[in-house]
Amino acid sequence: MHPVAYRIETPRLVVRCWSPDDAPKAKKAEDESRESLRAFMPWADRAPETLTEVIEKLRQFRSWFDAGEDFLFGAFDKASGDVVGGTGLHPRVGKGGLEIGYWVHAGHHRKGIATEMAGALTRVAFELGRMRWVEIRCATKNVASAGVPPKLGFTHEATLRERLTLPSGEVDDALVFTLLARDYDASPAKRIAFTALDAAGRDLS
Repeated sequence: MHPVAYRIETPRLVVRCWSPDDAPKAKKAEDESRESLRAFMPWADRAPETLTEVIEKLRQFRSWFDAGEDFLFGAFDKASGDVVGGTGLHPRVGKGGLEIGYWVHAGHHRKGIATEMAGALTRVAFELGRMRWVEIRCATKNVASAGVPPKLGFTHEATLRERLTLPSGEVDDALVFTLLARDYDASPAKRIAFTALDAAGRDLS
């Protein structure tokens, strides 16, 4: 499955597939956010990458995206062009489904950025990818991330006991939130304004 959309625009954001020339902005955003994300994001608990390493990482992300293997996006503020977070559509939950992941820059917490990103990707998954379900998973202790799915109409479907090892080495339960295609039209996610564009800039929405 390929979600087709290389660029997604929401009221405040441009969410698009990473490009190697985003590396300076990506590195800056990651380095500024390590402390706030250290508890839950493995990359945030490691030593900062060099610019060359970030370039290579983004090249890998782009190659996965083009090959239809995994879909990682950078989220950019429309006004400033700065990186405000990252998100992704991950085909690792079984045929017919996608998992959404996200992180938000430390300077943009509590502004609804994660909800806007995840809502836009939910629309892409259902309207362009024709998925049967979309999942969001997070650690029980990650209260901020766990607050996002219910705002978009996802249901807390399961708590998987002791499934996650946090960067600290502590083991935590995993919360699983799901939105089914049959419930999508009535969900708040459907009301997230977005425009989806393909690699040539053609409107898909």
